[in-house]
Amino acid sequence: MLPLPDPIRENGVPVEALLPPDGAPNVVVVVIDDMGFGSSSPFGGPCVMPTAQRLADEGLRYSRFHVTALCSPTRQALLTGRNHHSVGMGGTTEMATSSPGYNGYRPSSAATTAQILGGNGYSTAAFGKWHQTPAREVSLSGPFDRWPTGEGFDEFYGFMGAEMNHWYPQLFHGTTPVVPERRPEDGYHLSEDLTDHAISWIRTQNVLTPDRPFYTYLAFGATHAPHHVAPEWIEKYRGQFDGGWDVQRTQTLERQKRLGLVPADAELGPWAEGVPSWDDLDDEARAVAARFMETYAGFAEHTDAQVSRLIDELERLGELDNTLIVYLLGDNGASGEGGIEGTLHEHLVGHGIPDNTADMAKRLDSFGDATTYSIYPVGWALAMNAPYQWTKQVASHFGGTRDGMILRWGDKIKDTAAGTVRHQFHHVIDILPTILEATGLPAPESVNGITQSPIEGTSMLYTFADAEAPDQHTTQYFEMCGNRGIYHEGWMAVTRHGTPWLMLPDGLPAFEDDVWELYDTSIDWTQAHDLAAALPEKLAELQAIFVTEATKYKVFPLDDRVTERENPFLAGRIDLLAGKDSMTYTAGMGRFTEETTMNTKNRSHTITASIVIPSDLADTVSGVLIAQGGRFGGWSLYCLDGVLTYAYNCYGTYRFTVRSMTTLAAGAHELQMHFDYDGGGLGRGATITLLDGDTIIGSGRIDRTTAYYFSFDETLNIGVDLGTPVTEDYLPLDNGFTGEINFVRIDVLEDAVTGTEEDITRHVLAHQ
Repeated sequence: MLPLPDPIRENGVPVEALLPPDGAPNVVVVVIDDMGFGSSSPFGGPCVMPTAQRLADEGLRYSRFHVTALCSPTRQALLTGRNHHSVGMGGTTEMATSSPGYNGYRPSSAATTAQILGGNGYSTAAFGKWHQTPAREVSLSGPFDRWPTGEGFDEFYGFMGAEMNHWYPQLFHGTTPVVPERRPEDGYHLSEDLTDHAISWIRTQNVLTPDRPFYTYLAFGATHAPHHVAPEWIEKYRGQFDGGWDVQRTQTLERQKRLGLVPADAELGPWAEGVPSWDDLDDEARAVAARFMETYAGFAEHTDAQVSRLIDELERLGELDNTLIVYLLGDNGASGEGGIEGTLHEHLVGHGIPDNTADMAKRLDSFGDATTYSIYPVGWALAMNAPYQWTKQVASHFGGTRDGMILRWGDKIKDTAAGTVRHQFHHVIDILPTILEATGLPAPESVNGITQSPIEGTSMLYTFADAEAPDQHTTQYFEMCGNRGIYHEGWMAVTRHGTPWLMLPDGLPAFEDDVWELYDTSIDWTQAHDLAAALPEKLAELQAIFVTEATKYKVFPLDDRVTERENPFLAGRIDLLAGKDSMTYTAGMGRFTEETTMNTKNRSHTITASIVIPSDLADTVSGVLIAQGGRFGGWSLYCLDGVLTYAYNCYGTYRFTVRSMTTLAAGAHELQMHFDYDGGGLGRGATITLLDGDTIIGSGRIDRTTAYYFSFDETLNIGVDLGTPVTEDYLPLDNGFTGEINFVRIDVLEDAVTGTEEDITRHVLAHQ
């Protein structure tokens, strides 16, 4: 019998697995998307979240916890412990520019929590929304060093962009595209799928490496748009919001006072200018608005139920009390991006076009299902941020930046403290240093050979033992889309620059003309009383601090563009396809995002498809040749029973279809679609011509087109339309081309129209 080999040795010493300090806890970070401070029941809101309540009862609630007012920036700050501009995320990844604080690139000098914990023996995994990789790198060509598995996570299952359809998601496992095997009719829902994968991964770690703690980052797509949930969750709230958002704000504030989340003398922050009160709505508008809120509340409760499953599994495994749990109830304030009326077609409002209340009223029973892509009206966003002013994007006011946050860590939070509230001022950059102190790990001086910049956050562990401990995070700047604020030792100076639901505003003021407000938040908890006129010297002092902090953290130059920055032609960032006027695809290629395929918006172009139709499919061939986007915006070139067809779906609302006059015979074909853009601005019409070889077989008109983006969650695919279908001519997913595809080519025939400020304004006004 041969002897067993010696253990692997380095310099004569057996190599052993690196482990963190004895007693280091597991770490679980759960993030809910687009949930305001006054949404969840533990923070006085109407959305029943029993798991959040349980964790609050067994841990601590933080009443003055802050985020950055937008998705990607909060996540980058959360995972690095640095301010969002310091790590290149002044806006979302889709809004990146060439400026250092806004370029979308995390510097290697700011290692992530996963890199630090993984480098110290933790197993690490991320599930759900990522939204931190530069948009041009979200492709099968990478590079992958800024994907989750390149930023310290051993495992990733989720989606890369801002939002995702919860019924028909397009996901990645690691860097490999995957499509869920189950469908809505089988009971599929994305939030449940993400939780299933998180639980499965934790079970595996517990079996294979029980001596290694784990770090799990579970970032739900909920409760970001689209608000997708099964009808039984909506029904639980039927009729509960008929009193309207004004009543809801008052009720929420009263509950918050009883819970000790705000002082007894706290007042509701001022109502946002231009937003109607509930009494201003007619009966039809109220019915629609109430159903929007019922849907949102059901969506929120359903998400919390998934967290319950995760917590129950930790308890079953005996790991619950050895796990530091961070439950962040929002990465920004509640979203006002649904507009005044709310919308069943998010991209419609994103392009400056309000949805039609009468049309929505006819579809009350469809809210939450796969035919919708909804966000509630601004009024509900303001109510969900109660008692504070404003919404997501507005970094100047607490409605955009203050969110509920819960920490639970077994007996590390004594029985006398469990269930109580902590009022110290904290910010999302404080999560990483809190994790490091809890795990007994120092902030690294170097990671992968790169000297690390200082962590800019402050650990929160000092608050565990002493509810009255003085604040240790005493100064914090805020900026998003030109909205600015500075907090310093209880005082706060702020200026709101834009209005979130006006995605394409008719002009914004110069930054130097913005009006600043001043609040003493030690006595005015909700920014209800502006002291700027009474205390101009104090205001000037804080404004000077803002300039200092903004300079230090790369906030300048300010950029107030929103939708415009989502088009690389307009944003001023590196464009992966710059200088290219043609791209050829073959069958099976797909999952191309808007920034990794040819930009056909606002320009003439040609689609050429070389195909072969087998003899048994003559005059009956069907299926998609190429499609981009889906039910809520996009286009598709396909065959329907032998008829070549081009469908253009503008914002999920305006649909145009051009068909060939004859069916396609068996044999080889070179099919073309000529898109002759009208020009003269953004979102104009086009003439469509269909050809088989040199023969014109169909033609037609498109009256309006997409100006800025087709979709944040759908992609371009060859031979199939993944996700939701662009047109009702074919089914979701089951729409593959039944013939053979040799190639499909996109040729761009002229430079895209970029549009002046006047063009943009004219485009918006034309759709009012």
